Amino acid sequence: MKNHKPEINIDDVQSVERAEEAAERLRDAIRYHNYRYYILDAPEISDAEYDKMLIDLSRLEQKFPEILTDDSPTQRIGEEPIEELGLVEHPSPMMSLKTVYEKDDVVRFDETCRRDLEKDSIAYLAEPKFDGLAVELIYEGEKLSVASTRGDGQTGEDVTENIKTIREVPLVLEKYGDVPPPNYLVSRGEVYMDIEGFQALNDRRADENQPLFANPRNAAAGSLRQLDPRVTAERPLRIFFYGIENAIELDLSTQEEVLRQLQTWGLKTNLDLSRICRNIGDLLDYHQEMEAKRDGLPFEIDGVVYKVNNLDHQQTLGTRTRDPRWAIAYKFAPRRATTKLHDIAVQVGRTGRVTPVAKLNPVRVGGVEVKNASLHNLSEIERKDIRIGDSVLIERAGDVIPQVVKPIESKRTGNEKPFNFPEQCPVCGASIIMSEDKKQAHCPNAKCPAQILGRITHFASREAMDIEGLGEKRVQQLIDAGLLSGIGDLYQINKEQLVALERFADKSASNLIQEIESSKETTLPRFIYGLGIPNVGIATARLIVQHLNTLDEIRSAERSDFLEIEGIGPEIADSLIAFFNEPHNKELIDSLMSQAFDLTNPFEGSEKPLQGLTIVFTGSLENFTRAEAKEMVERLGGRATSSVSNNTDYVVAGPGAGSKLQKAKELGIDTLTENEFLELVK
Repeated sequence: MKNHKPEINIDDVQSVERAEEAAERLRDAIRYHNYRYYILDAPEISDAEYDKMLIDLSRLEQKFPEILTDDSPTQRIGEEPIEELGLVEHPSPMMSLKTVYEKDDVVRFDETCRRDLEKDSIAYLAEPKFDGLAVELIYEGEKLSVASTRGDGQTGEDVTENIKTIREVPLVLEKYGDVPPPNYLVSRGEVYMDIEGFQALNDRRADENQPLFANPRNAAAGSLRQLDPRVTAERPLRIFFYGIENAIELDLSTQEEVLRQLQTWGLKTNLDLSRICRNIGDLLDYHQEMEAKRDGLPFEIDGVVYKVNNLDHQQTLGTRTRDPRWAIAYKFAPRRATTKLHDIAVQVGRTGRVTPVAKLNPVRVGGVEVKNASLHNLSEIERKDIRIGDSVLIERAGDVIPQVVKPIESKRTGNEKPFNFPEQCPVCGASIIMSEDKKQAHCPNAKCPAQILGRITHFASREAMDIEGLGEKRVQQLIDAGLLSGIGDLYQINKEQLVALERFADKSASNLIQEIESSKETTLPRFIYGLGIPNVGIATARLIVQHLNTLDEIRSAERSDFLEIEGIGPEIADSLIAFFNEPHNKELIDSLMSQAFDLTNPFEGSEKPLQGLTIVFTGSLENFTRAEAKEMVERLGGRATSSVSNNTDYVVAGPGAGSKLQKAKELGIDTLTENEFLELVK
């Protein structure tokens, strides 16, 4: 069996014979992982591990030039394209970027550029490095002519029809500036999938019992390279453009000017996160800043890219075999790693959901030590054939909990053991209820100790019953004191019981009792959300209440009634039916209603001046919070979204409005002040 992750110390290789042997082992491993990554979209190792092998091979070939071969991975840009898609020859090579992980390499890059250009200082354009799929789009006569992937750098896969399904790709170039679009344009960009779209896609695939994508990059690559464009059209693909291959012919002089010009022709760029850097300090600061912002971005980036800004200087510096000398990619600490899965435990969440968790040998991923990782459900464990004792590939993406991507089957020894899901809740001993598709497991005991703290805290949260002063620590104190064993007990507590506890004075006890009493007057969506029904968030609760007007209607509804509501699928419908049919939950709701709750339906009988309209809020709001604004729009029949698109009807802009307001103006979308919006909804 070949070793697909050879450990080779280059410094120990002292003869040509050993060098040839080591190089061949590295080439075999790199080709194997190229195939897994580019062709199957199913990598087995992290980017850092792959890059290390490529760097080791390059060092070996430099040390022993006689072992260099024409077909070495160091002499190629990628792997061979899939011929079934059709092939496109690039007008000029689509090169990869040299990748580094250490700041000393960035320092050397700057020194080399300044030395070769004979300059004391150079301006660079620093940009995020998107974790997607590189593409080339050619426009002729201002119309999209052909689109292709990078492929092997010389020839790529024809994905023209698939690219056309991406809404951000103009079929005809626009003119938003003073310079008209050229007759011939060779543009380069990155197709990606944002985190929200990726998670929604995987949720949908899980519902349909299809394999889940490992990460947004693989999802984007797999979606763009579909043979059927109709499949691609169903995937939430997006794109950023970053370059023009024939820029100098178009009288452009800098990389920054390229980005601005692309935007005026309707090709989306990420100017907001790009920056001019004028020295090594600026370059390193930008990397640090982007790494700090990384988890807050709506899309995945795995590093930053530095490009010499002046295009004439780029030409002077030229290229190497597989990458330009005027650019470099400085990656972040890797977020993927391989480790040993030594056990699988199950944990019980606040809604009673029982989920399997991988217990791992500690490993650092993206600067964080990971000991546990999500396995999602029994269906995923069986589909991926994950066994206790496996070597596994784990991943951290954005703010997502670390998850096990797959086992490394080539490392199995035969001692691995299948996982048997427990039949009883590990906390209270109740029999676990498993769905037929093995995607959901629940502890049905509403009084299970594992659920009490989470359920009560959730019930009291701001978007639910909004009981101020009843956070997690306070709830835990009341549980420890024997005053709470479930949600219903909240309304049995009296002031004297609270005053007897530590950190409670007469006033704080009175305030909490008043907050609990006031919570009885609330809206039906808040109450439904507060019950903690699996898969039912506040937006879903509002949807339900718009169609089923009272609590009694909701409790007595059948599965078909829920499925008739647009936006509610089988999984949510099943969850609602299971919750309202469970005896403990029926008892809980009856108990709460006996406390004289007043649940109003904010949608019943109200006028809907925003019916069918899509509203985006940007900047500071003075009269209400974002959550209140969203609730108002939905109550009045509209839809509040976070991004501006051609489907947006109004953008409400307050002080500090930025890119969303600018995009609205570019798209010709009506903009309103906060007061104008309030006049609209009167």
